[in-house]
Amino acid sequence: MTQTISTLSIITAAAILISCGGAAIVATADNHGHHHNNNSHEPMPPFVGVNELVAVVHGTSEGDASGTVRFKQDHRGRVTVTARIEGLEPNQKHGFHVHEFGDCSADDATSAGGHYNPEGHPHGIPNDEEAHLHAGDFGNLEADDDGVAEFELIVENISLAGTHNPIVGRAVIVHRDEDDGSQPLGDAGPRIGCGVIGVAQLDGE
Repeated sequence: MTQTISTLSIITAAAILISCGGAAIVATADNHGHHHNNNSHEPMPPFVGVNELVAVVHGTSEGDASGTVRFKQDHRGRVTVTARIEGLEPNQKHGFHVHEFGDCSADDATSAGGHYNPEGHPHGIPNDEEAHLHAGDFGNLEADDDGVAEFELIVENISLAGTHNPIVGRAVIVHRDEDDGSQPLGDAGPRIGCGVIGVAQLDGE
């Protein structure tokens, strides 16, 4: 009897090909008769394989900053941040950060919360003497004569949607004043632009 049960267990453990809506599913059974689906129809973790994000910035009750911020992650995990923002005070610097929440619903964008700082570091400006910054510290946008800023920065203390300080679903904030690097938040004044960071549609998709 024991030999018969063992033989049946081996037989039921064999792969069974089942046709399901035109898709082939490979099912196996363990020694307890529990079936396992080895197909990839099970839900995947969110944002797997995402390597580009985008935030479309809109003005607030405090100002008219608008434009686009893009985030691309390379195979080494470095993130390149590029932005083109208009509606700024000409020839002025404007603080520019990732904030905690992807919520721009408040007129003044305070719904986006504070700076994104999951590791509890002091505030700072990229490339200054402070090696550890808030994960959302990007420094300043610098506007030209027409109030337009072009920006590019490579950072290593965030990820798009990975395990290291992910930014997807958070917000980009543009401030009225210059971020002077002071504690605790750089004294950059009111929020004049806000954009939620989401998954970008890539060319050809």
